[in-house]
Amino acid sequence: MSKRSRRPGREAIKAQIKDRKKAQRKLRDAQKAQGLDVPSSATVSNRKCPCKTVEEEGDMRLAAVTAQIKAYRAQLPVLLKRLSKIKDTRNPKKIKHKLTVLLIYGILCFAFQMASRRESTREMTRPKFMANLRRLFPELEDLPHHDTLARLLAQIDVTDLEQAHLDMVRHLIRSKKFLRYLIGGCYPIAIDGTQKFKRAHLWDEECLERKVSTKKGDEDKAGEPEKKKQYYVYVLEANLAFENGMVIPLLSEILSYTEGDNEKNKQDCEQRAFKRLAKRLKQSFPRLSIMVLLDGLYPNGPVMELCRKYNWDFMIVLQNDSLPSVWEEMEGLKDQQPENGLHRNWGNRRQHFRWVNDIDYRYSCPITKKEKKQLVHGVICEESWEEIAPGSTDVVTKTSRHVWISAEPLHKRTVHERCNLGARHRWGIESCILVEKHQGYEYEHCFSYDWKVMCGYHYLMRLGHALNVLARHSHALVKFVRDLGVRGLIAFVRNTIASPWIDAEDLRQIATGPCQLRLE
Repeated sequence: MSKRSRRPGREAIKAQIKDRKKAQRKLRDAQKAQGLDVPSSATVSNRKCPCKTVEEEGDMRLAAVTAQIKAYRAQLPVLLKRLSKIKDTRNPKKIKHKLTVLLIYGILCFAFQMASRRESTREMTRPKFMANLRRLFPELEDLPHHDTLARLLAQIDVTDLEQAHLDMVRHLIRSKKFLRYLIGGCYPIAIDGTQKFKRAHLWDEECLERKVSTKKGDEDKAGEPEKKKQYYVYVLEANLAFENGMVIPLLSEILSYTEGDNEKNKQDCEQRAFKRLAKRLKQSFPRLSIMVLLDGLYPNGPVMELCRKYNWDFMIVLQNDSLPSVWEEMEGLKDQQPENGLHRNWGNRRQHFRWVNDIDYRYSCPITKKEKKQLVHGVICEESWEEIAPGSTDVVTKTSRHVWISAEPLHKRTVHERCNLGARHRWGIESCILVEKHQGYEYEHCFSYDWKVMCGYHYLMRLGHALNVLARHSHALVKFVRDLGVRGLIAFVRNTIASPWIDAEDLRQIATGPCQLRLE
């Protein structure tokens, strides 16, 4: 006879879920009574469509398309001005589509989250979608086949696409759109690297390579797991990461095997790419006050020296096994300087900051081998918060610790801004990359096995994503994002344009009316 199951039954599970909700509600009330600001979970509305009639739905769709397209069109003059300067090397006698038409078409493919070249060719050339899109964007005289765009990218200098992207961001900065989000008067720029995609075969000499273990059963003569070469594309990204959650793609540095040190048999790496990216960032914004937000790969002398050479502020994650001399100084002095401490609440978390200023960090220059010195400042944030334990109604206390190296001295009046509003929001670039990979932008899709064309598509994707970020944070779309979600809103607008919901005259008014971007 089989033993009786010890698993709870359906009714017991329902009662457990109900008790957990009660415990969570009780915990939230207790936290509010203690003066803690309990963050609300941002979820898409779980309700029926508020429209009662077809006319109401039509008005809703018209309002969504108007707000979304006007957010796009507000940036169009700057983009067209820069894109029109790209040298077109095609045969003039064989040109059917203008260069700007092809590139705007490519940007819109990613803005509307087309999953592949074939899908964009199929969906965007449907008669109704094409007719409505041409009314919204009269600059699109005709929509091409996507292979035409790929052939164009193979002939032009695709880095000019990123220059158009930079011109758009520069215009927004000069228009003072981001002033309220600055950290200590600086623009926070987060930098992080990620793998784009990998292949088992070498499809271009620019690909990086590594050896990976094969699955069990594939051993060599010595009985060790056989390792095979794998070829991959790696990108170092730089994004504006503001404290309100708005993360705007900015620059991409695609690592290349040819950029490595062939004499020492070393291929390109993230540290090398950072130097190239930093140089381009300084050339693009020579007088802009910048705070660089970096992860635990970057706390070293050459990186800090480079940042100070460019007059950049920085906040760098300090891991437990990094910079032992700095750790020794911080651990030895933090308890002897009780004035360098701060207790505060942030959200539902109780934080205790301790910092040590003016630490001499000495290191050996990798080129001259001479000893150099950097004056740095360290800060430790220890925090605790309560939550309901999984599978029970017990309240448990969670703790975490965050440590950073700062370019500027810490004070009680600046530690919250630099750490909580600046350094903590470095996660924004990781979330941005996650969105580009898994939420509609096909970051990991190759699009072409021509290296130059692949880079061109990457720049177009980042530009299309930047347009959607600006639109998502515009004042006119706040309600739609709250009700539909970001991807839901893009699909809603795309389906509306592809259907006969809006009259031709209304579409023309959207295209010709005034466009102004008002961020929330």
